[in-house]
Amino acid sequence: MPTEPVIIEARQVQKAYPQPHGDPILVIAPTDFVIRDGELVALLGPSGSGKSTLLRILAGLSMPSAGQIFWHGQPIAVANRNVSIVFQSFALFPWLTVLENVEVPLKAKGVPEIDRRQRALKILDTVGLDGFEAAYPKELSGGMKQRVGFARALVIEPEVLFMDEPFSALDVLTAENLRSELLELWDKKEIPTRAIFIVTHNIEEAVLLADRVIVLGRNPARIRTDFRVQLPRPRDRKHTLFGNYVDYIYTVLTQPEAAPAPPGEEKELVRARGARTMYEMLPHVRPGGIAGLLEMLDDRGGREDLYRLAQDLSFEIDDLLPLVDASAMLGFLKIEEGDAQISDSGRVFAQADILRQKELFQKAALDHLLLFRQIRRVLESKSDHAVHEEFFHDLLDEQFSEDETLRQMETAINWGRYAEIFEYDAGTHRLMLPDSAEGQPLKRARP
Repeated sequence: MPTEPVIIEARQVQKAYPQPHGDPILVIAPTDFVIRDGELVALLGPSGSGKSTLLRILAGLSMPSAGQIFWHGQPIAVANRNVSIVFQSFALFPWLTVLENVEVPLKAKGVPEIDRRQRALKILDTVGLDGFEAAYPKELSGGMKQRVGFARALVIEPEVLFMDEPFSALDVLTAENLRSELLELWDKKEIPTRAIFIVTHNIEEAVLLADRVIVLGRNPARIRTDFRVQLPRPRDRKHTLFGNYVDYIYTVLTQPEAAPAPPGEEKELVRARGARTMYEMLPHVRPGGIAGLLEMLDDRGGREDLYRLAQDLSFEIDDLLPLVDASAMLGFLKIEEGDAQISDSGRVFAQADILRQKELFQKAALDHLLLFRQIRRVLESKSDHAVHEEFFHDLLDEQFSEDETLRQMETAINWGRYAEIFEYDAGTHRLMLPDSAEGQPLKRARP
């Protein structure tokens, strides 16, 4: 077990948001973990899992609804903490020069002009911006703007540096260059920072950078796994263990209950197991995207490594995983050891024509997803076979936040209309059984 001093400790931290009517929506389930001196920690999870919310709580920018954050053993509210944050957006002041942007946090701390100028010049030299002190943000490339963001965060010599998807707005080559430079500064101890906590949605980036990786589930957020990467730096993407880590994280994200222990570890996998929620959380993808993924898998023999598939498609995790989740949810594929394996029904779907695909999608949705079965039963029980969408909105609102409820309804309507489980009138916001309004025979799901 690591023996380095604990800098930040989260004890039963949770976050919930109140609802106008009903119980609060739990966004982050009670969570425990620590950040130690000398660690570079990466936090992964699908979109909407609460990664940025948790970062803001740890940094002291947001208060938890319950639980406590401790800084060197003291409650964060009274501790003398020293943190900086690098954001996804560059967030520079366009009317200030590069040097003036970097001086902003020092000026806010009351550092004398000569001292802050010397410190700003030194950190700009450290991050490779020597010679650009008098430039304005509009004159800089995206990579240079983010370097200014790094310099501004590091100039106050933070003990913990928080980074919220700092490379996601950059092109591939620029992001790779900045990652390498950050690691060089960190490994050579050219910056005074004692720990780095980075939120990312890029699995390979996490394995490449981090000493320790935490993976969140969602609805609500909870830790699925927390493990150390047993690879020396600099890390080789072609190393077998590197690929094993990537495959393992894909498995945790897509099939957490089947995930083995982390590569290189004999102990049992550490993960939180929550009670199954009433409604499955629909991934926000279109049926055409699901069909495209299944057709591609079928062309590749029915089985493909998710990491390789994402690379071939130039997809990030937030692009690929919702399609994988939706396909698995419908029974069209399953995840085995980081591979996507098309099922028999998925193969039939992939090889069917458009009309047959709609029929197969309808059957899969009604067989596997509670929401669609309930919608169908309600519509069939009504004499006019129609109901306002607000009825189902209220059901979902018991489980999801208001924003997520709206997104769930939007996705459900998109899937339901495609599969002809129901029709939807956007003017009246009513769901109807197909053709019921015209007095035509009702379409029923095939057995």
